[in-house]
Amino acid sequence: MTSAAAVRKSLRTYYAPGRAAMLDAFYARFLGAGDLAFDIGAHVGDRSASFLRLGARVVAVEPQPRLRRALRLLARGNRRVTLIGALVGAEPGEATLRVNTANPTVASASDAFIAAAAGAEGWEGQVWDQELHLPVTTVAALSAAHGMPDFIKIDVEGYEASVLAGAAAPVRALSFEFTTIQRGVAAECLVRLSALGYRAFNACLGEGMAFAMPQAVDAAAMAEWVRSLPHEANSGDIYASLEAGRLDI
Repeated sequence: MTSAAAVRKSLRTYYAPGRAAMLDAFYARFLGAGDLAFDIGAHVGDRSASFLRLGARVVAVEPQPRLRRALRLLARGNRRVTLIGALVGAEPGEATLRVNTANPTVASASDAFIAAAAGAEGWEGQVWDQELHLPVTTVAALSAAHGMPDFIKIDVEGYEASVLAGAAAPVRALSFEFTTIQRGVAAECLVRLSALGYRAFNACLGEGMAFAMPQAVDAAAMAEWVRSLPHEANSGDIYASLEAGRLDI
């Protein structure tokens, strides 16, 4: 599959009929008019689009040039969205993003992520065949430049702990992706979030926007839930909030 065809496939998947309403209903618990969201690893911008529909301002960070071109078309000059072409990590500098041109969803700056995917069930045939040398910014630097966000979405294929290491203060709520091939990254993220003061967590599996638990749990319970998942669960998103009620069904 060519990279252009891969982007078109992502657009069809993430903008499927009915998906916008599902995203908006879910994220309305976190964002409203005038709020600020960071979409770190924006990909084709389905989450950014939802945040904008809810009335929020959005800083969308996407390091892949082809995906940024798609984002610019989708934003259509909307003044409430800022596009940034960089990686987000623990400290400013430079890093290498390894791109899977046939599946740009799994581009990663984490060598450990790519090593974990090699030979793993469900990850067969994935090839990272391009390298991009890119600037690295931090959540703290983005906050200094654009304001403290009300919500941060992090989806960076195994680089999530590095992103959280670059956050200087807790925001109202955030999410980060986890995978069953790298459960240790999720555990590291939960330790970091606990240190930042978060006590309430919940999770969604895959692309289903439904919490797995009826009420928020603490970091230890969330870590145990991730450990107990079958391998075929594959991935999901963990949500952390300073207000437990936001994470209840």
